[in-house]
Parts: sequence; C-alpha cells; structure tokens
Amino acid sequence: MRPAQTNTLKNKSPITVALAPVVVAYLQLGYHADVTASTEFDAPDRNAERLLSRAVHDATSEATGEFAWDERAAAAAAVRDHLRPRLDALRSSRVESGTVYQVAYNRTAAAAWRDANCPGGPNRQFGACESDGGVVVQERAGGTHVLAVAFDVRVTTDDTEQALTLVLRTR
Repeated sequence: MRPAQTNTLKNKSPITVALAPVVVAYLQLGYHADVTASTEFDAPDRNAERLLSRAVHDATSEATGEFAWDERAAAAAAVRDHLRPRLDALRSSRVESGTVYQVAYNRTAAAAWRDANCPGGPNRQFGACESDGGVVVQERAGGTHVLAVAFDVRVTTDDTEQALTLVLRTR
C-alpha cells in the first residue's frame, strides 16, 4: 500500500497562491517606510493649519447666532477669546523639540477675503460683511454669522523657517 500523497497547492487557497508573487516582488524591491508616517518627517505648517482649522470651527460655532448684528464686535472678540488657549497651546507645543510657532491675526488678509467673498449690491443673499481684528462676520437675519478667521503663522525649526497666511473658513 502506498502512502497517501497530497498536492500542497491543492490544499492552499487561491488567494494564498495569488499573493505569492506579490510577496516575492516585495522582498526583491525592498521596503521603505512611508516617509510621512515616520518619526523623522515633520510638517509643522500642516500641523498648525490642522490645529487652527479645528480651533476656528469650535470657536465660530459657539459664536455664530449668539450675537445680534449690532453686537458684531463682541462676537469677533468672543471668537478671539475662545481661540486664545488653542493659540497659546500651539505656540508652546513643540518648543522642546526645536519647533517654534508664532501666530497672530491678519487683519489685512481678513479684509481682502471679505472683499473677495462677500458680494455687494442689491442682489446679495445676506447682509453686509465686516472684518474685525482678523475675524470676518456677516449679518444674517439680524444676527452675526462668523465666516472666516485670518492668521499669520511663522514656523521656525532647526532646519527651516516658514511663513504662512491662513484664512480659515467656517463650515
């Protein structure tokens, strides 16, 4: 009597057999970790933009609709007050690792954004827009609606210095 012989390929799933060439190619070509996911990669400008974008969203959602149009200066001040702790956290976030963030409101960029994005004339859908200390607001149904916040961000690392102007729209 002969011992039972099995064909090892018949016992393997088709997926395993199909993946074999992929594994061989992977081993032949070598593997390089995703540069943007490794610890050496540093994108402090994008980190600042992400943090500020979330902070602006949180701050403006609390202020929008809470102030009458004649209280628009108070609405803009409330947004800046709400942003203050997040800006302070960004400024001190990576100092120990050699990254310094400087953040300031950009009044000029806010005014330019207002001029480009708030239509004038009799056919506009909402009321007037104003910028106040880097915060763009618009009159909607007698209330103050926050549209955008403009920042100047300077990021200094051991290797580079970047200057950004960000105008972050609310959603």
